[in-house]
Amino acid sequence: MRASERVYGVLREEIVSWRLRPGAVLSEVEQAERLGVSRTPLREALGRLAADGLAVVGKGRTLVVSDLQAADVRHLFELREALEVQAARLAARRADAAVFAALREEFAVAPALLSASDPDRRAYYDLVARLDAAVDAAMDSPYLRRSLASLRTHVARARRLSRDNPDRLVRAAHEHLLIVEAIAEGNETLAAQATAVHLRASLATVLHSLSQPAGDGPEREGAPEARHERQPVDDGHEHDDGHEHEHIREPADEHDHVREPADEHDLTERASTPAQQQPLGAAR
Repeated sequence: MRASERVYGVLREEIVSWRLRPGAVLSEVEQAERLGVSRTPLREALGRLAADGLAVVGKGRTLVVSDLQAADVRHLFELREALEVQAARLAARRADAAVFAALREEFAVAPALLSASDPDRRAYYDLVARLDAAVDAAMDSPYLRRSLASLRTHVARARRLSRDNPDRLVRAAHEHLLIVEAIAEGNETLAAQATAVHLRASLATVLHSLSQPAGDGPEREGAPEARHERQPVDDGHEHDDGHEHEHIREPADEHDHVREPADEHDLTERASTPAQQQPLGAAR
């Protein structure tokens, strides 16, 4: 993998995870030294970050990490309304039912993955990531898929504003189950409505976190710009781990999608009901 690609993945992950915070200066000299690369690949990586909207020109024409305010989050979720709800509709229309039937079985027991024995909740987030991938494949829409890929980078960053809320995570797992059931059954309307209900809850959670004191936000300790330690980026091909940087797992509690459905109250009640009380083949 090219050095510029690898540097881009490292910096993007650090921005999304808030290890590089809004306003952090992305100095070519400092970052090239820290990452152990020449300035040419570093410059290419910074150009891609700017194109992504993750970096902007600050004072003295130096690139800095872009800010993220409540208005930005609302704008992100407005676009998600257009994209994710349509993605759910298309997935329900075109999906291989067997794929989502298998996911349905996993999401039926997903709350059990949210245990104290796995504080990072990796198993749960892996399951959500597989649902994202299944929807992407099922909708069979290359242009929509590319649009979602670009958007998800910013949404992953916004999600980091949300503090882990165990109750919210359990509710999100039930909401995921409802979405998966609808897609497995080919019910486009319910898939879109369940997605909309879930995304509104996700937005409310993020906005609530934004309203809290700054000290309650994402973990800020150990930010790279404060450590000055060298983090080499291999130029070779023998350790090609770029895929994990190119597709960062969203460590949030939601699989997001928004539009106010007419029967939102009913859907919310269904999503809040424990999975074991919802027959998987229940009529809609």
